[in-house]
Amino acid sequence: MKSNEAIIVITTTEKEAEAEFLARTLLESRLAACVQIEAIRSLYPWEGAIETSGEYRLQIKTLRRLYSRIETTIRQYHSYELPEILALPAVEISPDYRQWIQSSVTIDSA
Repeated sequence: MKSNEAIIVITTTEKEAEAEFLARTLLESRLAACVQIEAIRSLYPWEGAIETSGEYRLQIKTLRRLYSRIETTIRQYHSYELPEILALPAVEISPDYRQWIQSSVTIDSA
């Protein structure tokens, strides 16, 4: 069933505290099974110049049916004017890990 497919949602934040807050909010709401946070360096065009900044990338393991609620939560708390929010399918995933994700997130329908 497509709505129960595992996905990875990616977003970035400027500050580590914001990344941790978003991760905990998603986990406590049972919208994510796991959130990994890592420090990265990003380069991107913004307002006519190439920007370089240190950021924190969140990789959010969840189910496709929860994407809209995750996007809403990220937008609600994110400090960026235009936050990166994208979802990637988990093309191959072990059955045990898929089951763990499904049992870790909310059981009510999105």
